[in-house]
Amino acid sequence: MTTDGRVRYLGELAVAAQGLGCMGMSHGYGATDDAQSIATLHHALDLGVTFWDTSDFYGAGHNEELIGRALTGHRDEVVLATKFGFANRLGEPTRVRGDAAYVREACEVSLRRLGVDHIDLYYQHRVDPNVPIEETVGAMAELVRAGKVRYLGLSEAGAATIRRAHAVHPITALQSEWSLWTRDLEAEIAPVCRELGIGLVPFSPLGRGFLTGRYGSVNALAENDMRRGQPRFADGNLERNLAVVAELDELAAAKGVTAGQLALAWVQYRGEDVVPIPGTRRQRYLEENVAALGIELTAEELAAIAAAVPSEGISGDRYDATSLTFVNH
Repeated sequence: MTTDGRVRYLGELAVAAQGLGCMGMSHGYGATDDAQSIATLHHALDLGVTFWDTSDFYGAGHNEELIGRALTGHRDEVVLATKFGFANRLGEPTRVRGDAAYVREACEVSLRRLGVDHIDLYYQHRVDPNVPIEETVGAMAELVRAGKVRYLGLSEAGAATIRRAHAVHPITALQSEWSLWTRDLEAEIAPVCRELGIGLVPFSPLGRGFLTGRYGSVNALAENDMRRGQPRFADGNLERNLAVVAELDELAAAKGVTAGQLALAWVQYRGEDVVPIPGTRRQRYLEENVAALGIELTAEELAAIAAAVPSEGISGDRYDATSLTFVNH
């Protein structure tokens, strides 16, 4: 199985039509296994999944170090993306920094952890509300001129911020949550990105795994799984959301695919400028995700999928109140 050479463009940056979100290999979803994760990363290369996404925040730097180990002997095969911005450690109050000094410092640390001399796509993980975006992107642009970064991105930024950032230096991609159960960016943010020629990189295109139908109860999640604290997985909300997923599962069964594959295909059909980065540390789920690239959907099927999982029918916010303050700023 391969991705058959399918390529999409984020601005001028050519990437595989589907990427790999690496957060769960170090952070957020319970116990991890480095050997298993590296084997999955190498299998991703075999499948043509060569657009890898990490962050200096995931596992307090562990994820970048893990990716660095997996990249040994393979650097030229991968379009490497990482992010900066969270200045707090896990368990500490959220603190975001976008000042120029921190941008430069964070990049140097990421380069060292990754074991590379440049980052292909460097995102600001969250916008710092206390620092003008012009200062942040100006410092990021200096990294481009220094050859340490090739392209710039933002994550979970609002439309006005995207415009201001793009006026300082071309923004190549916006990484934000986008799936059947999270469509915040469709009304205003995605149109602005398309007006400016900015690609869209949906993270959690499977609704943090919920849209696969594999989680019927929070008891299926590890005790330290961050989803236990997210409103959509809370008692009451979870049960109502499961009813929505049941409808998606029926459509998938009729199509001969899994619910997760159908949900992922729906995201991939949002446009040729859309490159989802489903995350997994297991090879069999990686293969399942890649197979979704081959699913063909008619306009009628796309409408039926969207109707089965209406955004207004989802119970609970996607983040807690504190985390939401750093979204679409």
